[in-house]
Amino acid sequence: MRKVALYDRPGEASSETIVSRIRSALGPRTRAVGVTWVHSSTGVRLPIRAIAEAVRDANQGRDDHDRALLIVDGVHGLGAVDETVAELGCDFFCAGTHKWMFAPRGTGIIWAKPESWARVRPTIPTFSSLDVYDAWKDEQAPAGPNTAARVTPGGFLPFEHQWAMGAAFRFHQRIGRRRIGERIRQLNDQCKEGLASIRGVRLHTPRDPSLSAGLTCFEVAGRSPDEVVERLLERRIVASSSPYRVSYVRLAPSLVNDPAEVETALRAVRAVAGA
Repeated sequence: MRKVALYDRPGEASSETIVSRIRSALGPRTRAVGVTWVHSSTGVRLPIRAIAEAVRDANQGRDDHDRALLIVDGVHGLGAVDETVAELGCDFFCAGTHKWMFAPRGTGIIWAKPESWARVRPTIPTFSSLDVYDAWKDEQAPAGPNTAARVTPGGFLPFEHQWAMGAAFRFHQRIGRRRIGERIRQLNDQCKEGLASIRGVRLHTPRDPSLSAGLTCFEVAGRSPDEVVERLLERRIVASSSPYRVSYVRLAPSLVNDPAEVETALRAVRAVAGA
């Protein structure tokens, strides 16, 4: 396994640099490229379509079993931007749905192309397919290629979580992906512009909306991220600090917020930065 730095400074990240570094890292032995769509550490949103094109170029002339797969962690993109998962160009897309989709904690999805499902083998027999369960019981391989249904976990399902997930997706569908993406973009543009204007605050999430989504990361000079989060909470503003080696303060305006609340949060940050 190799790790590749896709940008040096998140606030200055560019699609060209990100894709170029992935192209340079792809080699003849590369079998999987794993990326995070929206980085929870910086708020940077990767250009997945362009990355998929780079992976497709690297796969030209390869046998099917030598082809590199593009696997995307999409938890902070799903439900936050106007993108269709099936059109991103990745082979596998995984996302928890308790964040921007507002489903219960512990729920999530795995999406893949049919040909990608056919390349993997489930480790737990599903209860959702009788032929697969019978094959497991008889210690035989199931007939035909693998499908998404066969990867559904075995055991008895938590129906209340499944029902809640369905309600969460229907809620988003009624509003519409375009309207949701536009709303979150407007609120986060407002948040980023406001933070960038505050003395002593350094914005780390790109202002370009094509390179960001619903997370806005920043730091306040002279104060640790945890201290800033605590001071904001005293002012009834809920923020978080990214749980990584390099930590920043995070605000995440979403569907439950409006422009007035973003301004309230910005006033609180100004007070903390000036305190």
